[in-house]
Amino acid sequence: MAVTDWLLRQHERGNPYSRLDDHHLGDTAWSTGNQVRPLVHGATYFAELLERLDATVEGDLVFFTDWQGDADERLDGTPGSEVADVLARADERGVDVRGLVWRSHSLAVGFTAGENLRLGQVLQSRGAEALLDMRVRHGGSHHQKLLVIRHHDDSSRDVAYVGGIDLCHSRRDDRDHQGDPQALVTMAEEYGDTPPWHDIQAAITGPAVHDVETVFRERWEDPTPLTRSPLFWLRDRVLGLDVSPDPLPEQAPPPPAPAGATHAVQLLLTYPDLRLGRDYPFARGGERSVARGYSKALGRARTLVYLEDQYLWGRHIGDAFTQALREQPDLHVLAVVPLHPDLAGAARVPELLGRRRAMEEMHRAAPDRVAVFGIENHAGTPVYVHAKCCIIDDTWATIGSDNLNRRSWTHDSELSAVVVDTDPEDPGGFARSLRLGLAAEHLDRDEDDADAMADCVDPIGMFHAFDRSAERLDAWHDGGRVGERPPGRLRRLEVPEVPARHRPWALPAYLTMHDPDGRPRSRRRRDDF
Repeated sequence: MAVTDWLLRQHERGNPYSRLDDHHLGDTAWSTGNQVRPLVHGATYFAELLERLDATVEGDLVFFTDWQGDADERLDGTPGSEVADVLARADERGVDVRGLVWRSHSLAVGFTAGENLRLGQVLQSRGAEALLDMRVRHGGSHHQKLLVIRHHDDSSRDVAYVGGIDLCHSRRDDRDHQGDPQALVTMAEEYGDTPPWHDIQAAITGPAVHDVETVFRERWEDPTPLTRSPLFWLRDRVLGLDVSPDPLPEQAPPPPAPAGATHAVQLLLTYPDLRLGRDYPFARGGERSVARGYSKALGRARTLVYLEDQYLWGRHIGDAFTQALREQPDLHVLAVVPLHPDLAGAARVPELLGRRRAMEEMHRAAPDRVAVFGIENHAGTPVYVHAKCCIIDDTWATIGSDNLNRRSWTHDSELSAVVVDTDPEDPGGFARSLRLGLAAEHLDRDEDDADAMADCVDPIGMFHAFDRSAERLDAWHDGGRVGERPPGRLRRLEVPEVPARHRPWALPAYLTMHDPDGRPRSRRRRDDF
């Protein structure tokens, strides 16, 4: 198969209302000649972001979206590197800074409305146009995490960031996984006061920057009011908040391809069907290209699907993987997810039920070819896996905001960047490098040591290396943690047990609150995307 056979064509995206693919040739729905760098860990991303934002000058553009934002989160841990201060300084230098921050549900139900409001207030008070956006389906969210920097005098320096990392507390962790000192989040007690956090962002240079910018522009230019709630409207007026997006400057052409760049980049999105005549003008009836992109790639999988995900939930997700496992007898699935849900007590039961619904059929279809792990740091504290990454057959790799659940595939807004390396001499270069880099961290190895990583070069070899490493660490824990701790951070996860007495209440809670369905009724009836 040609590498581009893995990607969706324009007609397969299923959204003729978007202008995202207008400048792509023919029926293609991707750009070529890009250079993509995976930025593993929030500390890595934040350090680069600080450097790039501080380098902007008058006439440059900075566009960003955020699910959760904390004005005082320090990008490198030092005074003056606070998110709001860095963005506001750029605006004060003459940079055009625009942001769309999800308004968020209330703190009373575990969300961050207050912090998101504060970020918007601080930035607006200093001249940047950061707006609170609640143009979502009931109970939904804007979950996209993107940031675009465009330079008015040198487009070769333009960059876009896409992934799972919000500009907020708890994200600034590194490979040692001691947690962000500014965690300030309440999670299940297993994760401690400063929860260790594993995450990934993609840094994109080349023509695909224009595509990411288009995603922002389509949302910004939506004429629908930012909120339909009269209470929010009144509060915004009392606080003096800006509620009307100003016109954007004309969009510049796509940046040039960096020398030697070989990455094809396709953006996959989710937008829900808003219903009641409240369609997005750029996605009437919604867009589900995240689900469609995964489905197409899984249909081509032959050897190994490696994924890292915050959630692995639901029958639809499990069915997609189960079908691939049944059709391809040599296919293996290797997953890294959180050891424990982020919620505590009875509140975590619906999440465990969702995981069970995804894992049970997969294990039943191929018990020896499916393995799911969590990770811990060297102190034995679980690491919360917030990454949203999937690598299939060292060819198709995605980094984004979408999780493996129905909510992300249908109900919230999401954005992912799929990368396929078109280098004829090394067509699996990007995907394989990303896979081995993540494997090295979880196995406690040096990714630059070819001998140390030799058993992982073959994808099935990596499947077995993870299994052996987890077996040793699990045995050490089961034996009372006597003697030297084995290398590695992997702990095996089995299909969770959910007592029958909990299912009558947990299933409705899971289906309506945790993993709702945002498809139009016609799609629900056909049960497709």
